[in-house]
Amino acid sequence: MTLSVLVADDSALARKLLIHALPEDWDVEVSEAKNGAEALDTYHAGRASVMFLDLTMPVMTGCKVLDELHRLDANVVVIVVSADVQVGARDRVKAAGALAFVEKPVSREKLEPILREYGLYA
Repeated sequence: MTLSVLVADDSALARKLLIHALPEDWDVEVSEAKNGAEALDTYHAGRASVMFLDLTMPVMTGCKVLDELHRLDANVVVIVVSADVQVGARDRVKAAGALAFVEKPVSREKLEPILREYGLYA
């Protein structure tokens, strides 16, 4: 069954690198968002079963997206992908409902174990 995946990052290069890091044989349909508001719009349009979310974005930050998804009791798996490696940032996003935190730069070697651990990729 094809999963809808959203990559939300204000950097086009970061989105491209993350999409390239996804497992090649993972049955997904990928959407992109360049800010938090677009990420929420894409979620509401039903195109985000799994969301890879940057924290630092214009219009609406990743933290605000997480807060809104939590408020909505949203049915989406969120994996935060960020260069903010402070322990406080990791704890904050996990408390807000993120499944995992991946440090930039992202790679297939970082993503696959997380996807496997949570049953998103076999």
